Amino acid sequence: MPKDTSPILSRRGFFATSGAAALTLAAPARAESHGDTFQFEIVRTEKEWREQLSGIEYGILREGRTEPPKSSPLWEETRPGAYHCKGCDLHSYDGIWKIVLDKGWVFFEHAVPNAVLFGIDGPVPEYGGMAGGPGTVPEVHCRRCGSHLGHHVFLSRKILHCINGYALDFKPAEA
Repeated sequence: MPKDTSPILSRRGFFATSGAAALTLAAPARAESHGDTFQFEIVRTEKEWREQLSGIEYGILREGRTEPPKSSPLWEETRPGAYHCKGCDLHSYDGIWKIVLDKGWVFFEHAVPNAVLFGIDGPVPEYGGMAGGPGTVPEVHCRRCGSHLGHHVFLSRKILHCINGYALDFKPAEA
């Protein structure tokens, strides 16, 4: 009987491999499409994006930049309400899942179902990563327009969405 020489993949290896593959497959392009087949629902020219967004908003949503800590008033917002993508107004996060941390960005435990996609970003200097060094961070993108919203990080013993306040519009709940 021939010996089976196929590699055995442990459960940990399976999840690590499938997780990396899923993040790679879900990585949206900075432009308007996902690979060769995925087309975002909202597609605008660079000129249209620049007309719609302020300079800092454009840098975050379209170029993947990160706002300075505590520069957006949304980082300490505590009222009930909904957070929408500034690029296309997609309801992306609910205030009930928001966590206020003294880090200076907007943190959520998770997004509204089917609202975001994940991609892989290099080291983020604002989070302590050095250019050219280790420490890739999963990016969070709007699934409707592809805009960069923030990052998926491990912080305070939880995996959280660390979102730029300038990437969101807050709509308070009606009383």
